[in-house]
Amino acid sequence: MIPHAFGSSGAWSVGVEEELFVLDEETLEPAPAPPEMLDGVRFKAELFASVVELNTGICADAGEAAGELAELRAEAKRRAAEAGLVLAAAGTWPTAVSEEQPITQDPGYQAFVDYAGPSARRQYCSGLHVHVGVRSPEACLDLLEAVLPWLPLVLALSVNSPYAAGCETGLASSRAEVLSLLPRSGAPPVFACYGDWERFAERLVELGLADAITRIWWDVRPHPRYGTLELRMPDQPTRMEATVAFVTLLRALVAGAEPGPPADRGIFAQNRWAALRFGAGAKLVHPDGDRLVSVPKLLEELLGRLGLDGNAHVGALVELDQAGDQLELGRREGLRPLCEHLVALT
Repeated sequence: MIPHAFGSSGAWSVGVEEELFVLDEETLEPAPAPPEMLDGVRFKAELFASVVELNTGICADAGEAAGELAELRAEAKRRAAEAGLVLAAAGTWPTAVSEEQPITQDPGYQAFVDYAGPSARRQYCSGLHVHVGVRSPEACLDLLEAVLPWLPLVLALSVNSPYAAGCETGLASSRAEVLSLLPRSGAPPVFACYGDWERFAERLVELGLADAITRIWWDVRPHPRYGTLELRMPDQPTRMEATVAFVTLLRALVAGAEPGPPADRGIFAQNRWAALRFGAGAKLVHPDGDRLVSVPKLLEELLGRLGLDGNAHVGALVELDQAGDQLELGRREGLRPLCEHLVALT
């Protein structure tokens, strides 16, 4: 059995992971994070050497997480500046060629790249991961099924990666597309109970297909070590205010979820694709499965269900169009001004 910490933190506690690009101050091209920038706790290495992961502790709510995130970004920028580097938050870095980026010298990452090959090399992208504490393993799996139908809406709101390798990709979230190349991505399979999920994760390690149970890249997954349901759907937001809005929304989504039958994986796949292609302009199949609905209308319904209609943080999501903003500036002024703008907003 896998040791777990479910029920060990306060009700609907929250933890946040942001993934930021590390860049040379002059060229604004990716540059490896120096070892002194990382501590393995708050500032962690990622698959690529030029990405740093910022980690909050266990926070009681989104407001507390916002305070920690502000401190983390400020400290990370200070550490980067000492090495002649800057940081930027986005789903992809507009000018970076993924396959040319060096991999972190970590045995686990190196083994993964050897196994996944070009699929791993294409993963130069960044996402926002939100952990919500839940009371038990079985509750975690029930809540996963309840929130899954709403996650394509979250992706559609968060899209922030319309460029790759200096070109427009035609996708609002190219990050979501490249994640689909991984061997365990998208929606998790339907598990009859938490024990079935546990046996699946353990089998991957036993067979040598993964060096740890965290080598599962689903859009949402149980995280027993933290005792959380981990929601991994959003592109990394640029402005911290947008990160706080998504943390607020996702925590409320888990807390307000009503367990029911397993979510329809076919509808999820269709909605996920529509969201990554069109972003806020997508037409999504309603979670009820009986009609198409626009992203603004579906968000309005969800906010009403969760009692977030007047929430100042989440209200900003109504007008959020990070991918559209990137494209507008990139087409008007070019990629160098766009990159400078992303750094400044971060």
